[in-house]
Amino acid sequence: MWLRDNCQCSQCVNQDTKQRNVDTFQLKEEDLKVVDFKETEDKLHVNWSDGHESQHPLSYLYCWFKGAYAKEFGKDHVIRLWDSSIGTHPPSVPYNQFFVDHGWEAIGELTKNIRIHGFCFVTDAPVYPESTEDLLKRLGPIRNTHYGGFYDFTPDLAMADTAYTNLALPAHTDTTYFTEPAGLQAFHCLSHEPAPGEALEEGESLGGESLLVDGFKAAVTLRKENPWAFKTLAQVELPWHASGNVGISISPDKVYPVIEQEQGGHLKRIRWNNDDRGAVNPYEAKNWYAAARAWNEILRRKENEYWFKLEPGKIVIFNNWRVLHGRSAFKGIRRICGAYIPYDDFVSCYRVTNTPGGRVDGRSYNNRPRVIGDTRSKNYKDVTKAPEQEAPAIQES
Repeated sequence: MWLRDNCQCSQCVNQDTKQRNVDTFQLKEEDLKVVDFKETEDKLHVNWSDGHESQHPLSYLYCWFKGAYAKEFGKDHVIRLWDSSIGTHPPSVPYNQFFVDHGWEAIGELTKNIRIHGFCFVTDAPVYPESTEDLLKRLGPIRNTHYGGFYDFTPDLAMADTAYTNLALPAHTDTTYFTEPAGLQAFHCLSHEPAPGEALEEGESLGGESLLVDGFKAAVTLRKENPWAFKTLAQVELPWHASGNVGISISPDKVYPVIEQEQGGHLKRIRWNNDDRGAVNPYEAKNWYAAARAWNEILRRKENEYWFKLEPGKIVIFNNWRVLHGRSAFKGIRRICGAYIPYDDFVSCYRVTNTPGGRVDGRSYNNRPRVIGDTRSKNYKDVTKAPEQEAPAIQES
């Protein structure tokens, strides 16, 4: 039944839309029998008792039954964890490459870097919001939120959010209060100048350095050093909210943990912004506060903090499900533009530009990134009650 239902021939799959043509429930499993089969150079042909001939690309079958596809495709799916040392050679792509031969190669390089490292710079960009917006639209539709779509702002508290101030912001992820937080986030500093009449002392800077922290590395570190704290942050679910603006009260219908995992203990998403966190269940508070304190200490370790200066012409784009961001306090008037891109659109853009045909024929869970070097404590399964499936390995930078 599985072979018949997943036939890839033009009668069963629309070759233009890649959607099924066959009605699965018109197939009578008890009557289906294999009459004959043969293997050619790249396909398996199966003749069925209902008169149909199935055609299965061998690469498709290997994907499911041999794992060869997973190994080959996984080369582009390695996640590399990093620390502050990534600042010596951060991933980057020049802006002008996005407008050479439709820019597919540059888009592929950008999305691949984000997939692997969680972030990428775009350098030598025109210092105009329109140019930044044009680039981001190459990655997918800009996500509209209560902040609008493409944003262009100064610290004027136009929205009731600390991002619209000149205060320091600790490492956090954005939109924790959405059921599905923003996928990608981008920042481009268009200008940063002293306010009118503001004078700087000799050697004094305006401040406003930007911060990135690899949330997956922090989670792996926590899992190694304190499995109990990791389990707590992965299991205790919290309310998150955005309620500062008049007429706006956003909070998911569900509650979510700080560390979200998929089946088998694979890291999926970090949801962390203490400013937007609701109250912890008082019956779980003691354990959660202790675990969160251990998590916060790892996030604030100097070796995990990558600090840099956002300058005009330098755009940073990062995976908001993985990489936390922050900033130091600043003086003067700083103008920032950027946007959110939905995660599904980012992944689609990555697959289209990095894999033949987008690899829509494979197992979806084979498209999960492999994290190289994620060596867990021998008691990990006992501690977290994870299924008996080893998680991907993780590679330390």
